[in-house]
Amino acid sequence: MKTSVLFATLAAVAFAAPVAAKVAEHNQPKVEPAAAAKPADRCRDSKGKFAKCPAPAAKQVCKDAKGKFAKCGAPGAKPVG
Repeated sequence: MKTSVLFATLAAVAFAAPVAAKVAEHNQPKVEPAAAAKPADRCRDSKGKFAKCPAPAAKQVCKDAKGKFAKCGAPGAKPVG
């Protein structure tokens, strides 16, 4: 009798811990970064009317001394074109 009660208690605790973690994770408020504007908001003027969006900036591409693509912050990397 004691082992079945002990086993049931351990099983309940083992099951409840992951479930409680998932519930706590699910209840966290979702925070969006302030810098990332939503696509609908970024092409509107101060009155909320649609305005022409600015052209996206061209992405810079760099290559290392061997001619392979590299991150532009890497030592020896030079911009291409």
